[in-house]
Amino acid sequence: MIDPVLSCPSCQKKESPNDTPSHLLASYQWHPTTTNQTNIEQTPNIGRTNAAQTRYNGRTFFKIFRPLGRDSSPTTTHHISPNMASYKILLTDYAWDDLAIEEAILSAADAEFLHPKSSSEQDLIAVAPQADAIMTNWAQVPASVIAAAEKCQIIARLGVGLDNIDITAATARDIPVTNVPDYCLIEVAEHTIALIMSVARKVAYYHEATQHGTYDLTAGDPLRRIEGQTLGLVGFGQIARRVAAKAQGLGLNILATSRSRRDPVEGVTFCDLDELLRESDYVSLHCPLTPETKHLVSTEQLALMKPTARLINTARGGVVDHEALAAALASGQIAGAALDVQTPEPPDLTAAPYSDPRVIVTPHAAFVSEESLADLRTRSAQQVIDRLQGRTPANIVNGVELE
Repeated sequence: MIDPVLSCPSCQKKESPNDTPSHLLASYQWHPTTTNQTNIEQTPNIGRTNAAQTRYNGRTFFKIFRPLGRDSSPTTTHHISPNMASYKILLTDYAWDDLAIEEAILSAADAEFLHPKSSSEQDLIAVAPQADAIMTNWAQVPASVIAAAEKCQIIARLGVGLDNIDITAATARDIPVTNVPDYCLIEVAEHTIALIMSVARKVAYYHEATQHGTYDLTAGDPLRRIEGQTLGLVGFGQIARRVAAKAQGLGLNILATSRSRRDPVEGVTFCDLDELLRESDYVSLHCPLTPETKHLVSTEQLALMKPTARLINTARGGVVDHEALAAALASGQIAGAALDVQTPEPPDLTAAPYSDPRVIVTPHAAFVSEESLADLRTRSAQQVIDRLQGRTPANIVNGVELE
């Protein structure tokens, strides 16, 4: 058993592991120094009273404390260590309960996280000069942060979309930018189908009505059979292709837009956007957010849709002009919408279109499953370590060539 004296850098109060300062979280992780390569035995992270229950074999360890409570941008990380890690990774934000997966991979490579006070530009700039790498979930990584990160060797996106990273600034400094483009294909496709089914069969509408005491099957718009209707897919990448396969199983006819129109799929008809909008009963968006696709669906496009049509968005909030959508719903130009992504996030749920009973809103949840998040977190952390250790990471998106 080891029983070192620990000191909190904030309060300078020295405690034994069994008497942790009350403002520090019992959640902890022991990390080895590089003094030797003997194996270690660790007990699970099960609370303050077991803080000293770690055995070692001639090896020195240090303890990391995290502030009480969950915050996507932790304010402080307390390090008590005889040696500092070789690599520092700036983590701008994250959307899960802990960092156990990432820290296991990083610690094995003698790397550790830098946690800014918040994900604001100012706070990121404050710690960026220490960073050998940047990992980011949804926080903005502008040119100013990249410029401040003078030692940065990689920017890894914990996700698919890249609109929160200044790719041009990173490329100008020959910093590779990576993402994990396929970790949640199944989940987003499933969520899209779920939203289509819900708006088609008025599942959410009926649920809301019954919660308020209305038990009336005739309430709202008439129900129609899904089989034989038309689904239009705006963009035909990997997610849209999975949606198409599942939708064909429901008997839907499939239209799709595609710039390249490569690799056609049996039963899917390519067409231009205007035709797709005119002919589809459900319009589902599957394109990235770029300057060209911002507000791709706005007043003009909504005016082309059937008055019985529904809009589905599991892509990016900025692809839709939400003010135009609210107006189209109010005027009866379209019948409803299902939105998993918004601008901003979270939106004002008391305002249209989000407050409209014909609109389903989910909290950017299409990508989530236990399986997809474990895959994302593992692969993103490994991309960082590969780069720092001289290997070429997977999924470099900005064309930076590494020696």
